[in-house]
Amino acid sequence: MKNKAKIAVLVSGGGTNLQALIDAQQSRIINSGRIALVVSNNSSAYALTRAGNAGIPTAVVLKKECADQAEFENRILKLLEENKIDMIVLAGFMSILSADFVSHYPERIINVHPSLIPSFCGEGFYGLRVHRAALDYGVKVTGATVHFVNEIPDGGKIILQKAVDVEDGDTPEILQKRVMEQAEWKILPQATELVSAKILKERTE
Repeated sequence: MKNKAKIAVLVSGGGTNLQALIDAQQSRIINSGRIALVVSNNSSAYALTRAGNAGIPTAVVLKKECADQAEFENRILKLLEENKIDMIVLAGFMSILSADFVSHYPERIINVHPSLIPSFCGEGFYGLRVHRAALDYGVKVTGATVHFVNEIPDGGKIILQKAVDVEDGDTPEILQKRVMEQAEWKILPQATELVSAKILKERTE
């Protein structure tokens, strides 16, 4: 398939979800799109190394070098436009995007969140905080959600969800690892393929 949807992945940290996407692309779980660009707001993010190892172009946009959020987002948008990006995957990107940014890519930006939305989500719920909250509440089942991004944090339409059991003796760190391995790394590539395939279908209609 020559005309694959061009995907940009936005990252801030280690890039384990990015690696899951790279692996899924190589195994053709993602076959309707290809990762054309990785953008980070952290110049020391290991995700950039993962991208480099896979031969994927990278770019860094630092908030501290921008006057405000608008300039930060405009710099990212310029990169996306220059690279003719069709869809964006947020893979551990630790910056909330404005409604103005999101409006440029309606139902073309997806995010993975480490809980079953609407539980343990929204502003302030990220990383280990999510798993700590799940354990504190005493839920027996948690999981991950891939959703479209809109102007509300974790508020966009759900694409896929996968449940993961909470086990006796779990710590936030242990639970985080299980949710990643059993849910995030599976449904994020699947959702990326679903959206990529939809983009290609719309092109031919």
